[in-house]
Amino acid sequence: MAVTSPGLTSSEKKHWWLTNRKMVEKYIKDARNLMGSQEQSEIASALSLLDSALALSPRFEQALELKARALLYLRRFKDVADMLQDYIPSLKMASDDSGSLSSESSSQHLSRERVKLLGSGNSSSYSPGRDPSFKCFSVSDLKKKVMAGLSKNCDKEGQWRYLILGQACCHLGLMEDAMALLQTGKRLASAAFRRESICWSDDSFSFSNVPVSGDITITIAPSMPPRNPIDPESVNQLLAQIKLLLRRKTAALAALDAGLYSEAIRHFTKIVDGRRGAPQGFLAECYMHRASAYRAAGRIAESIADCNRTLALDPACIQALDTRASLLETIRCLPDCLHDLEHLKLLYNSVLRDRKLPGPAWKRHNMRYREIPGKLCALTTKIQELKQRVASGETGNVDYYALIGLRRGCSRSELERAHLLLCLKHKPDKATNFIERCELASDGDLDSVKDRSKMSALLLYRLLQKGYTSVMSTIMDEEAAEKQRKKAAAALQVAQAQVAVAIQVQQAQESKLESEKNNSVFQGVFCRDLAVVGNLLSQVGFNRPITVKYEALSC
Repeated sequence: MAVTSPGLTSSEKKHWWLTNRKMVEKYIKDARNLMGSQEQSEIASALSLLDSALALSPRFEQALELKARALLYLRRFKDVADMLQDYIPSLKMASDDSGSLSSESSSQHLSRERVKLLGSGNSSSYSPGRDPSFKCFSVSDLKKKVMAGLSKNCDKEGQWRYLILGQACCHLGLMEDAMALLQTGKRLASAAFRRESICWSDDSFSFSNVPVSGDITITIAPSMPPRNPIDPESVNQLLAQIKLLLRRKTAALAALDAGLYSEAIRHFTKIVDGRRGAPQGFLAECYMHRASAYRAAGRIAESIADCNRTLALDPACIQALDTRASLLETIRCLPDCLHDLEHLKLLYNSVLRDRKLPGPAWKRHNMRYREIPGKLCALTTKIQELKQRVASGETGNVDYYALIGLRRGCSRSELERAHLLLCLKHKPDKATNFIERCELASDGDLDSVKDRSKMSALLLYRLLQKGYTSVMSTIMDEEAAEKQRKKAAAALQVAQAQVAVAIQVQQAQESKLESEKNNSVFQGVFCRDLAVVGNLLSQVGFNRPITVKYEALSC
């Protein structure tokens, strides 16, 4: 019957607002106390309290900051990036991709184009008529503006985004973004320190009073949780590590573009085999580039192994699947090639179904969404051609010489040496050694990464063993045929020698007879009577003339 008065409604609203504010402050206070213990279970409880606080006040700055720190403590870097993805410098969607997406995804892309920098205040000072976003038309321009600190109107409470998101980007492999964010956060912290130190007296000045936004730690090791407060020295160490990795990657890519494949392989090997671990996404990218260098250098087995490592770290890497399928087709291993192409076709279909590239929005890809339909059509045609080749019986004609990296007609020693080196490098027991130098984005991915790497390494090892057996049997057949040829050649040579000796003997006999006929000497008793000699010769029947040398004949 009675109508509620406006004054009662406003008082109820005020009471409700005060109650919510007290509850939010209580949640935040309890969360701070729990996070001070530096224990995983306590931080997880603090995270649930912060979620409750954000459910009541979604834009409360302190709750957002504590939640981001709690996620960073728990090594949930993907959640940090998803939470603050609008602040990642490189997350500016291409305008040509938005035309092929739905209206909902297009609106999301347009909102991401307005990349937000640091907030101009907490939730209490937020005004709806004020635009807190900053428009950017290119990623490089955005990076320059982020690194130059053009957001001068941001206050002290917004600096935590740079440092926390910079660490998360570093652990996720977004090195360029991490360097830009950490450098900007470091510069803003130094500027805040200088502004605050002006009003300090000489007695109260202490380096421990540096107003760095929160107790955060930076760590590269995957097993050590952050424990110590952030300081300029730790920021410098992390930035030095990021710059070192980026310098080596840039040098390797430059060598690869220049055609210096051995130099590119050497630089990428320094990255993946370094003493300090590297993030999972960054390592997957380096393995993929090194696989391209191995392929260009003609080392097919090493290229397939690097593709296997890339797919173990990132199962949805389209480039790795495409490269491995091309390598298997090069050596005419058609069944395995068809398997990879079918997997790639499923990925393309899922991209078209979800209307976005695989992975989160901040993940980098080397292709655009609009290229997928054309690639899918070409892939379908190629799969049909390979199926026809398999049906015609081309499955057993594998080029194992190209797989092992040998020339046709190689010796047994060359095959054994190449096979030994490949087995030592690609043995299945050593397939998971690269994970020790990899900082996984999530600890739950360890078992799946190990399983994928072991399975792919086992398939490659079996292919190498089969190739060794096939090439060795070919070499043994060639050696047996060569032995038979040598034996036949030796027998032929002996026969030819015997014939030559017989011919020489016959020729010697003939020459002897001829010489005997030409040089016949008739010896007999000496007789001084020529008439008697003539009678004797006539009786014998010798009618040929005889050369007679007259010397001191006397009658």
